[in-house]
Amino acid sequence: MSHSNTQRLTDYWRARRGVLRAPLRSNVDPSDFADLLPQVFMLGRLGAGHYSFRLAGGLLTDLHGQELRKADFSSLWVQFDRAQLNSAMENALRRSHVLVIEADGATAQGGVAAFEILLAPLVSKNGFDRFLGLYQPTSPLSRLDDRPVSRLSIKLIRALAGAPDMADQTVPQLRLAAVDGRRIAS
Repeated sequence: MSHSNTQRLTDYWRARRGVLRAPLRSNVDPSDFADLLPQVFMLGRLGAGHYSFRLAGGLLTDLHGQELRKADFSSLWVQFDRAQLNSAMENALRRSHVLVIEADGATAQGGVAAFEILLAPLVSKNGFDRFLGLYQPTSPLSRLDDRPVSRLSIKLIRALAGAPDMADQTVPQLRLAAVDGRRIAS
């Protein structure tokens, strides 16, 4: 179950795409969700697994303590989660589905807050190369003690089907695999 703001932007994405696999960037009007703009961002795809911020609302800038325009999205995540994140994002573009990432944002001092991060693919004149996103806090931000989030970590990734008749999926997370006590993957 997603937060109401996450659901709202997902419903908006589905309505704007019409018969297309994903909405055209030009069909997205930020004034339609103006109250969410501090939490909204847009990513541009520079290449496989490489996404940078094109736009970032004030909440994101405040949370991370820096201007995010042109910053690498994956650099905000712990190293361990980057490959899984990039794979899920590439898959979302190929299959035209929305991702909802349940994540923890941690400060260097150990404060932790929970978030839902929405990533919804968009089509531009260059094809599937953008994501409309939303940071939705799901725990009090006071847990961060007014300190910047220095790293995000994935708790769960859900792929929300583009069409209403498709089932939503949870992307499994491989954390550790061992054979005879010997670690073979993580």
